[in-house]
Amino acid sequence: MRCVLIFTVFFCFVACSQSFTDSRDGKSYDVVQIGSQTWMAENLDYESDGSACPEGDSRNCEKYGRLYTWEAAQNICPEGWLLPDSLDFARLMEWVGGPSQAGDALKATDGWFKKGNGSDAFGFKALPAGYGGAVYEGEGGAYDGIGGYAYFWSATETLDGLAYYLFLDFSSKATGLNAFGKGDFRSVRCIQKP
Repeated sequence: MRCVLIFTVFFCFVACSQSFTDSRDGKSYDVVQIGSQTWMAENLDYESDGSACPEGDSRNCEKYGRLYTWEAAQNICPEGWLLPDSLDFARLMEWVGGPSQAGDALKATDGWFKKGNGSDAFGFKALPAGYGGAVYEGEGGAYDGIGGYAYFWSATETLDGLAYYLFLDFSSKATGLNAFGKGDFRSVRCIQKP
């Protein structure tokens, strides 16, 4: 009996994770602490204006969360959480080994194309939800990149009116910040307010 109890406690210590429930819709998210930051370990899946399911399929929302325009992403995180800025992402990359290794450390161990899975060494579980193109004159933009790429909006804008996002690629262990138009639909990972 004593041996079983010790094994159970050890297993829970290794395998259990924290979670957070969004009071707005009752959805629960895994949470992970990396360095001094606390992150949702899943993409946000809160339905709002300016959001869509990857490839327009509600089943993809269940797996990958929703995609948001940059404007919608600004205030989409639940109370106590916020959209990370570019400095938050820079700190995250440093905590997990620097930009040259961060992609591998942050990517989930399955779900990525062509052996592009990561080690998920820190429990961030990044999944490749792809992105949705901006909507022009009432026409829906195309979706692309599901299975191959993850794009996480940052709250930080560039001087020329673009917005930064963290980019992960199935073909690389590296990651970095890129900038693109705010009308595209990209994933959101919320960070807990300090």
